[in-house]
Amino acid sequence: MALLEVRDIHTYYGKIHALKGISISVDEGEIVTLIGANGAGKTTTLNTICGLTPASEGQILLDGEDITRLKPHEIVKRGVGQAPEGRKIFTRLTVRENLEMGAYSRTDPAGIERDMEYVFGIFPRLKEREKQLGGTLSGGEQQMLAIGRALMARPRILLLDEPSMGLAPMLVQDIFRVIKELNEQGTTILLVEQNALMALNVADRGYVLQTGTIALEDTAEALRNNDMVRKVYLGEK
Repeated sequence: MALLEVRDIHTYYGKIHALKGISISVDEGEIVTLIGANGAGKTTTLNTICGLTPASEGQILLDGEDITRLKPHEIVKRGVGQAPEGRKIFTRLTVRENLEMGAYSRTDPAGIERDMEYVFGIFPRLKEREKQLGGTLSGGEQQMLAIGRALMARPRILLLDEPSMGLAPMLVQDIFRVIKELNEQGTTILLVEQNALMALNVADRGYVLQTGTIALEDTAEALRNNDMVRKVYLGEK
């Protein structure tokens, strides 16, 4: 049984049919990536899973439990964490306060503190800036904070939306190294990423989205070697 299963999801923005029967699955322990052009429906897929943009039709299952109609905070409690596109950290809160907000649904102070130290271990730079306001951090540090905040909810699956956006190449390498390390430590990840090559290099499997539909699905290695993917998404001739 898949940890996360999305079945024939349709999502609308008003009269705009954004997702037209999307079906994807993520097994426990996997990194699965969604790639596609801007406007293909990648972020909408993540937001639909999280309940931020509710599905009009279809079903979303987390470990066999139907979460399609749950509120976003209830979905977080079930074990879905998200580091959203654009980071969306709390700029007027400190690094520590941002991380504490990630654990808002928890009632285990000792466990929260252990997880805080776990996040600081993954991102030592956040530890150095623990009392600094989120809005004063660099773009790379804010991305680390967004991922760390999502981890504070102890997610069973972590949704990452464009983690490399706007970052310098060296920082992109750092972020993807952390993504791989998190997965090796047991975190299941669904990754949306404009940098298709980086995404396919860390992922086990992938889906190619085109205008709200699944155009291709395969192992990451097969997608890297697919002629269409190489020409359209990897920039090869």
